[in-house]
Amino acid sequence: MTGPTPPALPDELLKLTRRLRLPYLRRNAPEVIATAKAQRWDPAEVLRVLLQEEARGRDIATREMRRRNAAFPSGKTFHTWREEDSSISLATQRALRTLEWIGRAETLSISGPSGTGKSHFLEALGHAAIDAGLKVSWFTLESLTQTINRSKVDASTTKVVQRICRAELIVVDDIGMLPAGQSEAEALYRITDAAYERRSLAVTSNIHPSGFDTLMPKALASPTVDRLLHHGHVVVTEGDSQRLAEALSGRGVVPLA
Repeated sequence: MTGPTPPALPDELLKLTRRLRLPYLRRNAPEVIATAKAQRWDPAEVLRVLLQEEARGRDIATREMRRRNAAFPSGKTFHTWREEDSSISLATQRALRTLEWIGRAETLSISGPSGTGKSHFLEALGHAAIDAGLKVSWFTLESLTQTINRSKVDASTTKVVQRICRAELIVVDDIGMLPAGQSEAEALYRITDAAYERRSLAVTSNIHPSGFDTLMPKALASPTVDRLLHHGHVVVTEGDSQRLAEALSGRGVVPLA
């Protein structure tokens, strides 16, 4: 059973809420006003609740917009993360989950074999950062290189890099999965240099950062790694691929019959 539908707002109030761009206040006002009348709220309490609903609605909308803009690859969060199955120590996991390192503009490098949870853990950190009111930008090295190369056409590289670095956390995922040449090395260096001591940069790779000079030209790899590791946290994952283990055990797919 549901109660009677609260009366709609007068047209004049509807127009004002649209003019002042208060969609969440407008949506909740009829029910709040009806409750206020029934319970004889103080006028200040009515105003507080309505403004609180507007603020809450805006916060939710902002977080969802930031998730879309971040371009996360799969939507994995800590709800599906099994911390006890990770080779990353529990102390390290929990320290990183506080996000305090982002506030200090420190870097994070997670390296290890494929399937050991590097991207999952980092994406979960990204979602947690957005829930904490921060902005996140997510790239693979390939997509970052494409973005930087496109900006060269109209000489807007500096502006594009500045736009990327508006995010408090910038992620470059899967370094080393594909061949890296001059363009990839330049793109990674540009972002690492622009973010250095200003924004947090996090990377994942199947190769430790000290070996990046085997992936890309040493002239760019060396200053990139220098900036990446200074003020940085280095995490190394170990073990067999969790994806392969799930596949072999039949947990990676819904049975056909």
